[in-house]
Amino acid sequence: MPEVLDPVDVVCVGVGWTGGIIGKELAEDGKQVVGIERGGERGPEDYLTMHNELRYALRYEMMQDLSKGTLTFRNEPNQKALPMRQLGSFLPGKGVGGAGVHWNGQTWRFLPYDFEIRSRTLDRYGPEKIPENMQLQDWGITYDELRPYYQTFEEMTGISGAAGNLNGNIQDEGNPFEGPREEYPTQPMITSPLLSRFMEASASVGYHPFMAPSANLSEAYTNPDGVARGPCQYCGYCERFGCEWGAKADPTVTVLPSAQETGNFELRTQCDARRLVYDEQEGRVTGVKYVDTVDNTVYIQPAEVVALTAYALWNVKLLLLSNIGEPYDPETGEGTVGKNYCYQNFGGGAAGYFDDEEWNLYMGAGALGAAVDDWNGDNFDHTDLDFIHGGNISISQTGKRPIANNESPPNVEKEWGGEFKRASVKYHNSTASISAQGAVMPHRTNYLDLDPTYTDEWGDPLLRMTFNWTEQDRKLAEFEGQRCAEIIEAMGPTKMGVGTEVIGEGGNYDIRPYQSTHNTGGAIMGSDPNQSVVNSYLQCWDAENLFVPGASAFPHNSGYNPTGTVGALAYRAADGIKQYFKRPRMLG
Repeated sequence: MPEVLDPVDVVCVGVGWTGGIIGKELAEDGKQVVGIERGGERGPEDYLTMHNELRYALRYEMMQDLSKGTLTFRNEPNQKALPMRQLGSFLPGKGVGGAGVHWNGQTWRFLPYDFEIRSRTLDRYGPEKIPENMQLQDWGITYDELRPYYQTFEEMTGISGAAGNLNGNIQDEGNPFEGPREEYPTQPMITSPLLSRFMEASASVGYHPFMAPSANLSEAYTNPDGVARGPCQYCGYCERFGCEWGAKADPTVTVLPSAQETGNFELRTQCDARRLVYDEQEGRVTGVKYVDTVDNTVYIQPAEVVALTAYALWNVKLLLLSNIGEPYDPETGEGTVGKNYCYQNFGGGAAGYFDDEEWNLYMGAGALGAAVDDWNGDNFDHTDLDFIHGGNISISQTGKRPIANNESPPNVEKEWGGEFKRASVKYHNSTASISAQGAVMPHRTNYLDLDPTYTDEWGDPLLRMTFNWTEQDRKLAEFEGQRCAEIIEAMGPTKMGVGTEVIGEGGNYDIRPYQSTHNTGGAIMGSDPNQSVVNSYLQCWDAENLFVPGASAFPHNSGYNPTGTVGALAYRAADGIKQYFKRPRMLG
């Protein structure tokens, strides 16, 4: 029998960005908070040997161990799903801080259009613009309502950038297509020669380039919580690595130290949550059942409020295992848990190869980049196009590390041999790659559920992912790839290549090559309990004291990295939990 512990006010299941933010906010509010994390504890002192590309970038030291917990995958509902045995398309993290430790730091606000996408599409184009099986819906919240929470997240992390829409006034330096905002806490990062070339070329073809916002600090910064951090050193070891300098914002150097300083936050590591204890009759969760994996002792931690703050995919799995909400059925379209799984569309891109120029591409940072938003969201007219939304087009100088980074121009067909080696050496510091980060719209047959065959180390069903690219995705990738090619051509390369290699013409989604760790949906937010799992405070319709923040709440995925919106929604959820403690109820 599980050992029942003394009750606490709040339990956070997962201690990454969402768990760290909610833990800090509620601990500072005087609540006793327990954070349950299945990985180990870590911080900057553990990152001092991080500049080991083989160990961390290629052997995935900071990522989840798939031998203990994975998922199954298939493209279509009529196929048998098989377990993902090797990390590939996406890289869920393990340990305190989660994927918030090994991320690049690219931090965006979604467009105002995103939060009201169905209403705005209908208003501008009419109902025929939305395909029959595209399950498009508004988020139940507007950009203006989420804006203060975006600001709080950006001030806590010290995001570097320049406002393009400063409280409604368009500025020359930033993104003119963004929603109204405040100035960034810190200045933009250094504009390297490569980024300058991109910006000049983009402007020459009529686009509006700007330096991308970054969680890699451009200057020394002390946030409102009194956390001081130093500036980025441009070492090129962000993605898949922790920052030993603390310049890259992550939960272990921002919110978690602040939470622990209160004395009200207890972190329990190496603890794997198995179930939320759910009273369906009362419409409440009463606690969390978890295993201490050091000695395999099973505990139940009772709590007044539970915040399900794991990675997006595992939020959905725990809801399904705990029988909270109605599982989504793609045949009938009924049910909500598992609905609207979306990903990120990197199908469009272009590259240029320069025979007579070199840049110091070994230097960089995870979010050192420049971008254009002319072809994102509904910033352009879709009347004569057979897709909606778009993507952020950008160039990033993340730092070319010696093992994995090699560039072979067109007409070098083999990825091995003497010709390939010579081309790789020649173009190592002479290649410019532009990518379009395309939005992904929800589709009726893209969803998450429990696998009927395969189980995890505890004997519980694995999560099953059913996902494939749609014609919407392919058309968007083709269009965005052409825009990328226009910019590359204007940069004046000796050779260039353009394609949709990730999607391909009529191709299926392939879970093997890395694309992005931008998994979204499955526990989506909205204003209608029949169409969503949580409300605008991320409060579960079927359990009023359960809050489920994170990218699992996204009804679709935008043309941006999700972390900024994840952070904003976490602060919104923390605000909701505070209101709930004052007067328990479904929040309006």
